[in-house]
Amino acid sequence: MISTSAYIPGNRVQLIRGGKAYFDLLLKLINEANDCIHLQTYIYDGDETGQMIADALVAASARSVKVYLMADGYASQSLHQPFIDELRSKNIEFRYFEPVFRSKKFYFGRRLHHKLFVADTKYALVGGINISDRYNDMPDEPAWLDYALFTEGPIVQQLCVLCWKTWLGFTRMGLTPCEENNIQFNIPAEEQALIRMRRNDWVRRKNNISATYIEMFTKSQSHITILCSYFLPGRVIRRNIIKAVKRGVKIKVILAGLSDIKMAKLAERWMYDWLLRNRIEIYEYQPTVLHGKLAVCDSEWMTGGSYNINDISAYASIELNLDVRKNEFALQTEKILEELCEKDCIKITREYHLKKKNIFFQFSRWVSYEIYRLTLYFFTFYFKNEN
Repeated sequence: MISTSAYIPGNRVQLIRGGKAYFDLLLKLINEANDCIHLQTYIYDGDETGQMIADALVAASARSVKVYLMADGYASQSLHQPFIDELRSKNIEFRYFEPVFRSKKFYFGRRLHHKLFVADTKYALVGGINISDRYNDMPDEPAWLDYALFTEGPIVQQLCVLCWKTWLGFTRMGLTPCEENNIQFNIPAEEQALIRMRRNDWVRRKNNISATYIEMFTKSQSHITILCSYFLPGRVIRRNIIKAVKRGVKIKVILAGLSDIKMAKLAERWMYDWLLRNRIEIYEYQPTVLHGKLAVCDSEWMTGGSYNINDISAYASIELNLDVRKNEFALQTEKILEELCEKDCIKITREYHLKKKNIFFQFSRWVSYEIYRLTLYFFTFYFKNEN
């Protein structure tokens, strides 16, 4: 039995697919905001999508809405200074997330990988979708496959507090503005869901999301479906996966067929022998790059957000997920993932995998996997290029 003590009741939740649906909703929430907006993201590009969101934030600021925009200092470093200066000139508070130490050529520290939007302490979006054309449906290119959880209810106050803490560098503070507002929600009982906020942040000793996945593997009764963009589980997760399989739990993973990081995909395919040997079903998504991060357990509860099942998300980045306990919602999410498998995926059977296997491929996959393992130790540190 899974404890629900950390869950907050009385919330409404909806799964939003990336692309036009997500950005239409984001624009609507920005345009309807009356008091305060927080947008925190890993990647903010100054492209067409980035400009569209910036224009909406500027319009909100002109209505006297307080706007706070934070982007990761590593992943969003391509933003041009004139773009940032223009935002600041329109009274938008802009800040890069700072690592432990940073200079012109040196960077050491974790990265802000979570993607979080909060409006008026009423509505929030939590997922894996960055602000960039790659995540939007453009005229000549469909969006990468990704998802976000749209929430309304008491959980939003926790998310708003997290925004303030991150914005202020986790310094000591009194009540944040969102804690001073006692907002009442009138959500019908049949629409309400239990939700808990889950974080991974090695500096703050948070490993909630890793614990969620361990809980999922240790307490599952029948089946688990996972959608993951960079699936490279560490030893602890692999050990718990094996235990779940031995208990009779059926595990299905939906992975990228086309990846934006080729080395990560090669490393992932090195693990296919292990997955198939342990009777785990593998599906590769075909239409576009898969970037989503979701998991559903026993058609009863699910988790979704920015966390990938790998050691970089576990130990080196700031991640944010929401766990949702609502049978109807979990079942609906599971059906969406099943349809993906049927319509847009190739099933990687043992026979299919053997056909794609040869000495050269296996060697390149093994090398990629070993490089990935070493990457963890250097992921939060790099020398900046002169350009």
